[in-house]
Amino acid sequence: MKSFENKVVVITGGNSGIGKAIAKSFYAQGAKVVIFGRDGSKLQSVVEAFSGNITAIQGDVTKLSDLNKLYEAVNNVYGKIDVLIVNAGIAGGQIIDEVDESHFDEIMNINLKGAYFTVQKAVPFFNSNAAIVMISSMACHGGWKGLSVYSAAKAAVSVLAKSFSADLIHRGIRVNSISPGFTDTPIFKDRNVIPVASKSVPIKRFATPEEIADAAIFLARNEYIVGIDLLIDGGISTIRPEFSLKAADS
Repeated sequence: MKSFENKVVVITGGNSGIGKAIAKSFYAQGAKVVIFGRDGSKLQSVVEAFSGNITAIQGDVTKLSDLNKLYEAVNNVYGKIDVLIVNAGIAGGQIIDEVDESHFDEIMNINLKGAYFTVQKAVPFFNSNAAIVMISSMACHGGWKGLSVYSAAKAAVSVLAKSFSADLIHRGIRVNSISPGFTDTPIFKDRNVIPVASKSVPIKRFATPEEIADAAIFLARNEYIVGIDLLIDGGISTIRPEFSLKAADS
């Protein structure tokens, strides 16, 4: 039996990359999948790829009216939500003396404000025993040059998963987050970056979007996991395979 047969799964930023892979994985498990994003043409391409069996709703997570429209539409068509994947976000880097208010506001509005209200506005529409998975980033697990604003926004997302857990656990709603590392998605428009950056990953490659999707399925399925941030970065944040005590002593 498919794990999510007839369950309602809503995915923000579900039109490409990790979000699209998560949509595919839940669909394969029998879910009724709704994707939400700003780019209408990309949303439509996903719908066509799934032969119209995934519902797409266009909107912006930073606009509360659009989030209201999303959840009302889902409730009217499918009923209550069983799984919410908070994936919509943007990346962008500038070193501290280059950051201006526009850059700060754009990163924070989409990655933090958008994530916060994506969850808040969904609360009245959850089934009991629902699951929320928020997509954070390995960038919040260390200091990365030029990513101060992005890292701060994603650190907030990881903490929100814990705080939301405390707020919602008595309603039977579990919240967790995933912090992906380098993942092979369209965000890397310069494909030459991938083999170069892979050298810094202990496992020597980027994650596939499907590997992150597997983690989302796992967290949504396992009812005894709550309030964690699952780091999936090939070891970048946790191990130093090139370091040895012998070399350090010499």
